[in-house]
Amino acid sequence: MYIEHIAMYVNDLEKTREFFETYFQATSNALYHNSNTGFKSYFLSFDKGPRLEIMKKPHMEDNKKTLTRTGYIHVAFSVGSQDAVDALTKRLQQDGYEVLSGPRTTGDGYYESCIVGIEGNQIEITI
Repeated sequence: MYIEHIAMYVNDLEKTREFFETYFQATSNALYHNSNTGFKSYFLSFDKGPRLEIMKKPHMEDNKKTLTRTGYIHVAFSVGSQDAVDALTKRLQQDGYEVLSGPRTTGDGYYESCIVGIEGNQIEITI
């Protein structure tokens, strides 16, 4: 058994797709659009692991995203090396994304950083 994909609703589908393509080398499929419901989505694929489905529909709630809420809280991307963690974190910070922590070695031995990415969603960058 394995995770096939994870899905998230977003306000700006195109900007979110471009974010993951730009910073995390995602490859997108063609836009799916259900003209009856207004639902739209892309599946984003990465070198390994599950896909990320980004979705939008006409009427959505956009509650505040606190970092200590219950439920799914972040997605973690393995970038392969400590230098890659450092470089991507620096690039995201220079492009205006907030760095919450790191890069650092955590108490449980991970080398990581955490940023607030597109639309206020937390992303962990690790080896």
